[in-house]
Amino acid sequence: MPTRYVSRLAGLAVLILSMIAVVSWRHGNPGTVRLLEHPSLELPAPKGGRDRPLVAVLAANDGTETTDFMVPYGVLRESGKMEVVSVSTRSGPVQLHPVLTIRAEQTTEEFDVLQPDGADIVIVPALHRPDDPEAIRWLQRQAESGAVIVGVCDGVLTLAHAGLLQGKSATGHWFSLGKLTRRYRETTWIRDRRYVVDDRVVTTTGVSASIPVSLALVEAVAGAAQADRLALDLGIADFDAQHDSDVFGLSLELLLTLARNKLAFWNHERFEVPIEDGIDEIALALSADAWSRTYRSSAMTTHPSERWIRSRRGLVIEAETQVANAAVTLRPAIEPSAAALDDALMKISERYGMPTADLVAMQLEYAW
Repeated sequence: MPTRYVSRLAGLAVLILSMIAVVSWRHGNPGTVRLLEHPSLELPAPKGGRDRPLVAVLAANDGTETTDFMVPYGVLRESGKMEVVSVSTRSGPVQLHPVLTIRAEQTTEEFDVLQPDGADIVIVPALHRPDDPEAIRWLQRQAESGAVIVGVCDGVLTLAHAGLLQGKSATGHWFSLGKLTRRYRETTWIRDRRYVVDDRVVTTTGVSASIPVSLALVEAVAGAAQADRLALDLGIADFDAQHDSDVFGLSLELLLTLARNKLAFWNHERFEVPIEDGIDEIALALSADAWSRTYRSSAMTTHPSERWIRSRRGLVIEAETQVANAAVTLRPAIEPSAAALDDALMKISERYGMPTADLVAMQLEYAW
């Protein structure tokens, strides 16, 4: 048997065993609680006499979760009620995971020079290295300056590393809650809430919670009517904190689907996603993220001539200008923006079967 194939098998075995451990944990964990009452999200007045809150959406250049980063950026920009800036730990391209590359508007160092009072709100997506020292130092400074810190999905790991969850109530992605509960015992870990508010710290469940928590921030800044209108425009029926944690976990069927898809690497497909200036970054993120989680496919953005494309709400996204071996051209549903996820899951189920679509939805902690 070829060495490369043996390596794939070994890696897959480790992955499945770790997931089985998570499945076992899910069915009886005494370290998490269900919160009967949920504090509302209230924000302090903007700093320094600002007319509207300044929001910094943080990214680490070597790896940041795609939807965790792009959805809050897009939703908060779309609201028109906040000044939103993308910030990276250093200059240069930012690799999003599992797909896309972007350029942030400022580095953390540049942001600090331009905004000595700090941000009013900081969005922290899941980072490839949750203990990234630059990200942690910067978050600690922002928290000390009075910013509201929002950890989306596994962004909660970085908040925990930064010491921002000590004595707090928090939540996180279902896959990570066991590790979080064991490692951070001074934090009360909450189930059955898409987002948890504790003073100036907000945390969420998995990737798909980026939408409701973003709308909750809009509601806190601009009121319920404005948030409801925006939700309707985006195609969101509700964005309250209700959540059923018990429906998320890896069944034997999903584990077998993961193994089957990963091992059949000769059947893996690469999808081309043509983009141009004005592309809806919310729809793009939801669709490309989903298609890159099947263990059967990956996506890449393309443009005939331009390397960098500016999205509808101002994000700079990289595009490939030379395409080879792309099996299918993928065009995400973009109206309304949030419909892109259901559209992607439906098309994934048609192409690869319902178990693969369910596997993707489980990773995103999305009930569909």
